[in-house]
Amino acid sequence: MDFLNAIVAFLNFVLIPGTAYGAQLALGALGVTLIYGILRFSNFAHGDTMAFGTMFVILITWGFQSLGISFGPLPTALLALPFGIVLTGLVLIGTDKVVYQFYRQRKVKPVVLVMVSLGVMFIMNGLTRFIIGPDDQRFADGERFIISARNFKTMTGLDEGLAIKTTQGITVVTAIIVVAILFWFLNKTRTGKSMRAYSDNEDLALLSGINPERVVLYTWLIVAALATVAGTLYGLDKSFKPFTYFQLLLPIFAAAIVGGLGNPLGAIAGGFVIAFSEVTVTYAFKKVANYILPDALAPDGLAQLMSTDYKFAVSFSILIIVLLFKPTGLFKGQSV
Repeated sequence: MDFLNAIVAFLNFVLIPGTAYGAQLALGALGVTLIYGILRFSNFAHGDTMAFGTMFVILITWGFQSLGISFGPLPTALLALPFGIVLTGLVLIGTDKVVYQFYRQRKVKPVVLVMVSLGVMFIMNGLTRFIIGPDDQRFADGERFIISARNFKTMTGLDEGLAIKTTQGITVVTAIIVVAILFWFLNKTRTGKSMRAYSDNEDLALLSGINPERVVLYTWLIVAALATVAGTLYGLDKSFKPFTYFQLLLPIFAAAIVGGLGNPLGAIAGGFVIAFSEVTVTYAFKKVANYILPDALAPDGLAQLMSTDYKFAVSFSILIIVLLFKPTGLFKGQSV
């Protein structure tokens, strides 16, 4: 029984939250890797794009809630999500027309676009804080748990309860659906194939008659969808705070680079590598150890490698190691 309790504790505090967090990072990293692969620059505004999209979803969710509109046991934010995606897409297309297009037409070096994206990042961050405020905003409603710890204990008779939050289940299911649609779009549709051709060889793609502005338009629309979905899922699972999304930029970039910058499959793998690394290193294994070790060997302390306050240091460390020893990443993307 103690061994089963240890497994449940591990599932409860490492595997399940790590899977949900990994799915959120994977969706964020997909947006970064698409921009890098197709538009050829590192978009430092991506974290704040996630915050901006989530802000739209929250405001629309509050509007629905004030009108008495809900989604039953599921969060009302899921009803607001399509509207948030459309608004974020319009913002990104407008930003491209006003800002990025000017530099793209002059064929500036990628580092210039990176610096421009930093400016966009600060503007989006400031607007988000101004519109919705800098504090935590909770917007999740509906049923909290798919399985509650109390019900699990009653069903199994174990001492340790397993709790699976509704938002964690929604995150994993939504991520699978979004990734499946994205890969189908990129591999099966004419527009998707044009985007891949443009990414592989821009000059050859232009000679083949591919419209570059059309490719850019669809890239920003897809990035808007990925950023809004990722940001909303993260906000539902935890809470929404603009500064947190700014901090998420590090693990998202780490995920994209670890998997292979410019490689969509690598971005997904990198998201889960970073997520499980952060969760595992910062989890206090005392409870698990107490179940499986005899009393004489049970740890006195938390059995924690690193405090949760330093979880982003895990991402940073992995990022440095990958850049030093395998800059193309796990799936051999473009080196940085």
